[in-house]
Amino acid sequence: MSMEYSKTQLYKNVKPYFLVIILQFGYAGMSIIGKYALNKGMSEHVFIAYQHAIAAVVIAPFAIVLDRKRTPKLTFCVFAKVALIALLGPVINQNLFYTGMKYTTASFARAMCNVIPAFSFAMAWILGLEKVYLRRLRGQAKVFGTMVTVVGALLMTLVRGPMFNLPWANGNAHQESTSAANKQDITKGALMILASSLSGSGFFILQAITLKSYPAELSLTVLICLMGSLESTILALAIEWGNPTAWSIHFDIKLLATIYSGLICSGFAFYIQGVVMKERGPVFVTAFSPLSVVLVMIIGSFILSETLHMGRVIGAVVIVVGLYLVLWGKSKDQLESTSDSDNVVLTAQNMDTMNERKTTSKQEFLAIDVKSTKSTLGTT
Repeated sequence: MSMEYSKTQLYKNVKPYFLVIILQFGYAGMSIIGKYALNKGMSEHVFIAYQHAIAAVVIAPFAIVLDRKRTPKLTFCVFAKVALIALLGPVINQNLFYTGMKYTTASFARAMCNVIPAFSFAMAWILGLEKVYLRRLRGQAKVFGTMVTVVGALLMTLVRGPMFNLPWANGNAHQESTSAANKQDITKGALMILASSLSGSGFFILQAITLKSYPAELSLTVLICLMGSLESTILALAIEWGNPTAWSIHFDIKLLATIYSGLICSGFAFYIQGVVMKERGPVFVTAFSPLSVVLVMIIGSFILSETLHMGRVIGAVVIVVGLYLVLWGKSKDQLESTSDSDNVVLTAQNMDTMNERKTTSKQEFLAIDVKSTKSTLGTT
């Protein structure tokens, strides 16, 4: 019995780590495949519309079967939240991210996304959802970490530095197509990715809030993807008006990128985020994002022949340092809140124990009193 319990407990403890690591591998693949498809001339706006339509179609049967008995009522308030989540995530966040990646590189875009936890903290602080105790070390760490991530983003944007000569990146067949497809504009791309990260922060916060009133992860994922597809299609029609060829997809990298991003990065990613958020919170989900940066830098140098520059690597490291300062402060907050709740539980248990003791002693006193009365009557 104890052996089975220990296995169950081990699975429960390991599951969130396994899920977020798989999530980062999925995001790394999305950055590489998505960048390659954009280099081949695919419209990022059409790409996002198709991506979320595929995600909704694939995830819907799972939601119907698995969430059938526990799907809450879809109120107007929840629907409005879903519409706003779709606007912040699939529409604003991803359109700006892919457009920014078009002007930069896959590794640059993925590294810049590490500012999302710091932006999430700042946004939550401004909205009053986050308490910051500036006189305590954890509060100072969160504020300072946020500023450090901004400095890292500026370093990545403004400082280029010498180039790392990677032997496997020289003479790659994709180098010509990569450089010819898009003329890089680091400043414009960085601003778009920063705006995308700000929108993504709002997406994470609102998704965590909505899960409290609508705790059905799969059903919520389908709703977000449906609304995201609808809103993205309207945006794509407006931008690509008069360009019907932008909507054509053949059996090539564009189709692969659309299916992969729809299945992995919109459908199952939203679901995994929801599952892990319910157990560990939104901060835990974002804590592993540097892993995808390393993966994209390595894979991107092979497949896309992306070059690495000293200034951008230093900027990425500075962003990661700032990220973990924010996460450290958040973890201390969670530990204190957990200990406070434990103390409340212990206090309640102590009160119950004291009441039980009082009741028991009162009953014992009454029993003794009854016995003494009986013995007195017997002697008389």
